[in-house]
Amino acid sequence: MPRPEILQLGAYAPWDQEPLEAAYTVHRHHEAADKAAHLAEAGPRVRAIATRGDLGAPAAVIAACPLLELIAVNGVGYDAVDLAACKARGIAVTNTPDVLTDDVADLAIGMMLAQARGIVGAEAFVRGGHWPGASYPLQRRASSLRAGVLGLGRIGQAIARRAQGFGMPVAYTARSPKAEAAPGWRYFADPLELAEWAEVLFLATNATPATRHIVNAPLIDALGPQGMLVNISRGGNVDEEALIAALQSGRLGSAALDVFEGEPEIDPRFLTLPNVLLQPHQGSATVETRRAMGQLVRDNLAAHFAGRPLLTPVAF
Repeated sequence: MPRPEILQLGAYAPWDQEPLEAAYTVHRHHEAADKAAHLAEAGPRVRAIATRGDLGAPAAVIAACPLLELIAVNGVGYDAVDLAACKARGIAVTNTPDVLTDDVADLAIGMMLAQARGIVGAEAFVRGGHWPGASYPLQRRASSLRAGVLGLGRIGQAIARRAQGFGMPVAYTARSPKAEAAPGWRYFADPLELAEWAEVLFLATNATPATRHIVNAPLIDALGPQGMLVNISRGGNVDEEALIAALQSGRLGSAALDVFEGEPEIDPRFLTLPNVLLQPHQGSATVETRRAMGQLVRDNLAAHFAGRPLLTPVAF
């Protein structure tokens, strides 16, 4: 029996690539010099697409694969997949939630601590030979800061639990109060009210049309000149023009960003700002988590082709 044919849209680590190719006929679309010709040749035989969260699957690629049954995303985000095209044709979509929750939450708290305590600047201060001739400026006590979590899904809950472990008062916003919220976590229905209450705002919501630029100028102004924004969700959830203007003027105290609009290219103005911590979208970037994500992609593919229920289907 011929092996199912898969269209691969982006590079995978060797520990994922080798078992994928052992099980399927894989067409490495990301390596094709002439992508249009490659898609025209391979697309009619492809039954599944293996992709990454940053790449998704655009409508043109989906349309070129008339036998397509499944799109398996290596990543929790699936906003780059054309879900309307999938829904119209009954194509299933899977992602890799849960396995990256702890790593992303760890990075969110780490970025908050780095900003609150000036860790990056203090390290440069020592390396620059300024100590012991001078003292580094006093910073802020993280455990006294009010932590607001915008979006209380799996990652938002993990961030909130970690913040609570540091003794930070916790509040959150979501479409409705969450049964998963721990006792003492305050609920705000309005993100603007959450920002007014919070001193650190962790952005952990999914990227949807409804959440695009949910962090806008009024919300940033509500967070205020002593406030900190930490974004480990998606760049499109933040109005970067408004954010940069607020950081430049001091209307927002600081930001810590792991995601950006248009990444990996980022607005060069971020590079000039001393009050922003920049990370290369590395929330899930540990060996343990990336291995688990790749395994979950393959497990979903295997379940589909064996006629078993998908492990982590996306509902849309």
